[in-house]
Amino acid sequence: MLKKKWMAAFCIFCMMGLVGCQNDSTYDQRLEQENQQLKQQIEELQKPVNYEQAPQNEPAIVEIVDPTTKKIIETISPKDSGYETNLPAYQQHIEQIAKELARGTDATEGYDQRMMLDRLDEEGKIIKGRPQMILKESELVERILEASTTGGQVEVPLYITQSGYSFEDIPYLNEVVVASYTTYFNSADVGRNKNIELSAKAIDSVIVGSGDHFSFNTIVGPRDEANGYQPAPEIINKKVVMGIGGGICQTSSTLFNAVDQIPVKYVERHHHSLDIGYVPKGRDATVSYGSLDFRFQNTSDVPFLIQTTYGKNFLTIEVRTAEKYVEILTKG
Repeated sequence: MLKKKWMAAFCIFCMMGLVGCQNDSTYDQRLEQENQQLKQQIEELQKPVNYEQAPQNEPAIVEIVDPTTKKIIETISPKDSGYETNLPAYQQHIEQIAKELARGTDATEGYDQRMMLDRLDEEGKIIKGRPQMILKESELVERILEASTTGGQVEVPLYITQSGYSFEDIPYLNEVVVASYTTYFNSADVGRNKNIELSAKAIDSVIVGSGDHFSFNTIVGPRDEANGYQPAPEIINKKVVMGIGGGICQTSSTLFNAVDQIPVKYVERHHHSLDIGYVPKGRDATVSYGSLDFRFQNTSDVPFLIQTTYGKNFLTIEVRTAEKYVEILTKG
């Protein structure tokens, strides 16, 4: 009996030993697998990187942004536009973009705006116009070129110029007449005279500050039936023809002869193709909305006021200013 018990105990011991051996073997196998996986990961990390086969970045894109609205108004792909292959052609391309943004196209208005000068109403209160705004094309081209390698956003460089006068001067600008000119017309030419009257009224009481640019076409606006202008004789290509707004050149020419007596710089002025009778030869300033303009800049350091008087058969245009500015505005 004792022998049988001892044999049973021995068998149980052996079986326990076998189980322990099997557990040790499974553990070793799992450890070996983990070592192999770790070894493979290390080998992958140690492999040299082949940069030629690495994924390439997306092409650089330049976005032109409006500085006031922060909206993207134009997108340029330098690579597709020849930045890497033909730099001179690429520069011409972005110069054209800058030009169209500044000056506009047939379909879109450009950023450049001539100054609409402030004026006085009948009570002497200021009617605000708008400042001059210029898009500096060369600066925009330079900014785009700088951004063409890496891409990014470029703001449109806009320069805004306000009228050069002080509100404190307004009550005194009507004090003294420093220049005046009068032209005459036939009172029977009803249509022509109405055009003179309307254009003279449009430039009446306009304030021209120091450094300001005056544009006749900008201030007077379109000469069409919607604005009350009437058919009248006008000179086009050395011929007298009927046209809406004929006669307003008498207003612009009268203005020229008035402001020519004070310190101004002429930016644009044109002669008629035929002699006219209301000013001496060579003393005219013809205009045509959308093309020919009469423009000048006030090169004095003081503001002045333009005043017009339309009579039955005459037009008088005066330049007035404060008494303290008379000597500055009077040519020597």
